[in-house]
Amino acid sequence: MHCIALCLCVSVVSGFLFSASAHAAALDKLKAFLEGTRSGKAEFVQTVVAKSGRKPQNAAGQMMFSRPGKFRWTYDKPYYQLIVGDGERLWVYDRDLNQVSTKKLSAALGGSPAALLAGDNALEKNFDLKEGGTADGIEWVDAQPKSQEAGFQFLRIGFVGDALRAMELTDSFGQVTTIAFEKFERNPQLPAALFRFTPPKGADILGE
Repeated sequence: MHCIALCLCVSVVSGFLFSASAHAAALDKLKAFLEGTRSGKAEFVQTVVAKSGRKPQNAAGQMMFSRPGKFRWTYDKPYYQLIVGDGERLWVYDRDLNQVSTKKLSAALGGSPAALLAGDNALEKNFDLKEGGTADGIEWVDAQPKSQEAGFQFLRIGFVGDALRAMELTDSFGQVTTIAFEKFERNPQLPAALFRFTPPKGADILGE
């Protein structure tokens, strides 16, 4: 089952690093992005690469968020899956299995990538942040979760200009999940209905 988001980014190609003064822009851009962005939507391509180097797993879809705490991730390929945060609960719907998993949203957002996009602005509360340099035209911020229960060990957030472009997640098994965002729209008007979820009739419901 795909991680919330998410999880996320394009693989970083080795490249030259800018000077320290140029690096400072990436962290400033992240903070400005979170302070000035109340909602967003984008298409994404997700790639998961195991530490063993076996064939990558690919997926694609659309994501939307409305801060604080509301988001919707739709995976269209290779199979349909829907992840919704309604402000109070997290819902994950697997259509092929006709199965719904749910938990309190507070348990999912504390130190996760979703907290950066859909949560509040308390970055230093949940992450140790530092400049990550520039590679392949993307300016990176490195985020180390302070919580041991975050579910991942390391996160990178990438910008091109002022636009969110990518995220990269490394878990405790050395698996790297990358998500590249395209056609990102900042502060679009998003109907509230997008962030509500009603389990389909007959679906198995797991969780709290």
